[in-house]
Amino acid sequence: MTLDPIKPAFDPVTLAIPLFVITIVGEIILGRLRKAKAAYEPRDTATSLMMGLGSNIAGLLTGAVVIAAVVGVWQFRIFDIPMTAWWAWVAIFFLEDLTYYWFHRLSHERRFWWASHVNHHSSQHYNLATALRQTWTGGIAGTWLLWLPLALIGFPPAMIAIQKGISLVYQYWIHTEAIGKMPRWFEAVFNTPSHHRVHHARNPRYLDANYAGILIIWDKLFGTFIPETDEEPPRYGLVKNLGDFNILRVAFHEWIGIGKDLMTARSPREVLGYLFGPPGWSPDGSRETSKTLKAKWLARQEAAKEPAPPLAAE
Repeated sequence: MTLDPIKPAFDPVTLAIPLFVITIVGEIILGRLRKAKAAYEPRDTATSLMMGLGSNIAGLLTGAVVIAAVVGVWQFRIFDIPMTAWWAWVAIFFLEDLTYYWFHRLSHERRFWWASHVNHHSSQHYNLATALRQTWTGGIAGTWLLWLPLALIGFPPAMIAIQKGISLVYQYWIHTEAIGKMPRWFEAVFNTPSHHRVHHARNPRYLDANYAGILIIWDKLFGTFIPETDEEPPRYGLVKNLGDFNILRVAFHEWIGIGKDLMTARSPREVLGYLFGPPGWSPDGSRETSKTLKAKWLARQEAAKEPAPPLAAE
């Protein structure tokens, strides 16, 4: 069988659209009937759906550049990897998933790329519709560059596109509160609703954790795994929530914030800090980052463990 190495034979995301519609409607119904934990707010859901639609349109506008770059790099590939070989699909499964981990981590830990990813975390609800709240500016931010080494190694562009689609479809179902915890062996290896609820939480305990796409093993390997605990349920949204459903604000508010900060920058160091420092970075440290929020939370935890001082004798 001969497969086109450039044009994918199918798009997993397009094929999954009917599944998205059916499961979102089903989750809403189950939530209304109180048969499952599923919180939906009409304006929030509409915002998620509009962000998903806008993301597809934005992808069409930048897709040609991305495809040209991937194909261009592939022309200089180190190896010829056949799409018909089973081992090639096993290899790209792990390598693409590892690439996604680092893309996702970078998108949280560096402000420039957080600006294109933050909208995905802007909902204060966690449901299947939240999975569709995707970026409009990812192509411009250039995070797709991280996948170019796969083409340089020799994986055909079509193969990379299919595996990326499979990863996105997998990650759809983990955006739910209707599923508790999976069997222990599954939780140990794969990304699950429980793991991903932690990722979407704004509790200081849970910030900047569980970046996995399909396999949670990368978080455990690189020290970014945090389990969901019963004593502290996740609270969703941003550290500072937007407070409205203006879709343009959802899509661009962090880019606007970067622009305002750059206008006040007084040195190259401040320019670089505002662009590539962690979200919340400021020259004088007056703003809070995930690191400082977690440090304060840990300090409170330690203080709570200390016994109260004895009362003074009368």
